[in-house]
Amino acid sequence: MRIAMIGTGYVGLVSGACFADFGHHVACVDKDAGKIDGLNAGVMPIWEPGLEALVKANMERGRLTFTTDLAAGVEGAEAVFIAVGTPARRGDGHADLTYVFDAVRELARAVPPGTVLVTKSTVPVGTGDRIAEILAEEGAEGISVASNPEFLREGAAIRDFKIPDRIVVGAEDEHAREVLTEIYRPLFLNQAPILFTGRRTAELTKYAANAFLATKISFINEIANLCEAVDADVQDVARGIGLDNRIGPKFLHAGPGYGGSCFPKDTLALLRTANEAGVEQQIVSTVVKVNDDRKGSMAERVERALGGVEGRLIAVLGLAFKPNTDDMREAPSIPLIQGLVERGAEVRGFDPVAQHQAEGVLKGITYAADAYSAADGADAVVIVTEWDEFRALDLETLAARMRGKTLIDLRNVWDPHEAERAGLKYVGIGRGRLPA
Repeated sequence: MRIAMIGTGYVGLVSGACFADFGHHVACVDKDAGKIDGLNAGVMPIWEPGLEALVKANMERGRLTFTTDLAAGVEGAEAVFIAVGTPARRGDGHADLTYVFDAVRELARAVPPGTVLVTKSTVPVGTGDRIAEILAEEGAEGISVASNPEFLREGAAIRDFKIPDRIVVGAEDEHAREVLTEIYRPLFLNQAPILFTGRRTAELTKYAANAFLATKISFINEIANLCEAVDADVQDVARGIGLDNRIGPKFLHAGPGYGGSCFPKDTLALLRTANEAGVEQQIVSTVVKVNDDRKGSMAERVERALGGVEGRLIAVLGLAFKPNTDDMREAPSIPLIQGLVERGAEVRGFDPVAQHQAEGVLKGITYAADAYSAADGADAVVIVTEWDEFRALDLETLAARMRGKTLIDLRNVWDPHEAERAGLKYVGIGRGRLPA
């Protein structure tokens, strides 16, 4: 089939490349000429494992193209996916749909009757209805509007797309369902369940899923606080409850709070939607507060562990919001480092992938070429992002290069006893009573 993907951000680029790998012919359209020129030259605008090879392979096969020309990109397309940004608006938390609706108005003049227009972007409930209204206002007839939310994890997006837990399709007519069924037919071999719903239900499903996962994170972080007060180990608590298949082990990892492009934005958007509908969402509201408080308290945790940070050199390992991505959006490292700098600390950071992105966000700190260089002369090392290479550090070498001997493990990467055998004072998250 012929598919057009409007937007070459994270969702659009991964989705377009994967659809092309299924055998479809995909044209990715973006107004950013620099980005399109880069993609045509094989330069990826984001870092995602396996993406560069996937894009290049499908470009060579002639199944994946990139253009700034919307009319040319959508020509002959049976389905057009909208995958533009929907950032949270400042002040009210609602998703900003400007880019979505601008794209719809342009598409109304470019696509013929029979086309299926699909929102891949995360959008509030009722967005599909408004898209249908805009199409009518622009005089476009016979265009089906559907919702097909994405459930991709940064760092594992290609696998998530190709081996999904489920495919959710919100559509109001049989033509849209038939087209999307044909697009996703290659996944039927993997027995991926496809759930057909109404548009509004599909739109809400995405927000509800992310809010629930965010709830699990905030829950285990609160349990970690309790573990520190009663001298219990949150790692074992998480295993104990995660082995219950009604709960499951995923997203039960205590840490410095959630970040990224989805959970912070989508929980706020869900609360805004609920507020407009006159329905209180006490759990999600609390989740947002718990997470904000969590991220804001990490600098204080480091200060407490060291008995003060003024004039101290702190090495921060991991700047991206999670491993296997260069995404710095809402990263827990940001309030941590800002808090340390405000308290008079000198901060040296290192991230295997996100360092260039971090330099545009984090000011007043220095950067190291690797983890050991970051630790040189440091009073403490703080692990913020659980990159695999941090799990493989030689702790004795790390300790030898430090001035102080405190390892503050905000991701519980290391076993406390192993750290202590290497001569380090270990401070984890919820690993028992904290030192006074």
